[in-house]
Amino acid sequence: MKADPADQRRLLDLAEVDAELARLAHRRRTLPEDGEHATAEKAVQAAKDKLVGIETSAGDLDRDIRRIERDVEGVRARTVRDQEMLASAGVGAKQASDLQHELETLARRQGVLEDEQLEIMEQREAVGIDLDHARGELATAEETLTDVGARRDSALADITASEAGRRRARADAVASIGAADLLAAYETRLSQGRVGAGLLRERRCGACRLELDRTFIGQLRAAAADDVVHCEECGAILVRTPESGL
Repeated sequence: MKADPADQRRLLDLAEVDAELARLAHRRRTLPEDGEHATAEKAVQAAKDKLVGIETSAGDLDRDIRRIERDVEGVRARTVRDQEMLASAGVGAKQASDLQHELETLARRQGVLEDEQLEIMEQREAVGIDLDHARGELATAEETLTDVGARRDSALADITASEAGRRRARADAVASIGAADLLAAYETRLSQGRVGAGLLRERRCGACRLELDRTFIGQLRAAAADDVVHCEECGAILVRTPESGL
């Protein structure tokens, strides 16, 4: 294949733009903010799960407190009734003894319930502290997630803007190359995930960075200026310029 040396040199501009696009694509795939965002999401979910667990415990204790309050009210009401009956006229000795015994039983029951109520209220107070702490942890985790998300979005926006600029530059570079066959050969290599072209400088291929064999360098010296030559190591189009030292 032959191509105007000027078109061959323009391939270097195109290759540089494509290298920049590749770097931007790699940056997009490996954004540190992506990992930070995933970690922050897990932290938020863990904080939510923790909060739900503590809220469940608080709800259970609140129900126990309400149950005991109802039981205490019931015991107090029964005590008042028995006291009124004991104080009323016409109560026989046997009934008075039974009422007195029941009042003693109710007093013991009320004491047990009130002790249990106090214990549960102390537990509820401790859980309330845990609840406030868990809510604070969740708020902090959500703030971190929001911050990381904003930084990730900003980084992606920068990459997108850079990519748009490089694609415009690529279109200009492609339009400047008049050799269709040369451009097709370059694009084929690029589609295969390989570097399309590289500058030959001091016996090294600019695409693979390998030093080329002296025999091959001799063949390059003998090649016409419009001959399209390829690196013997990686197959990229070798562009010769005064820097090549041939």
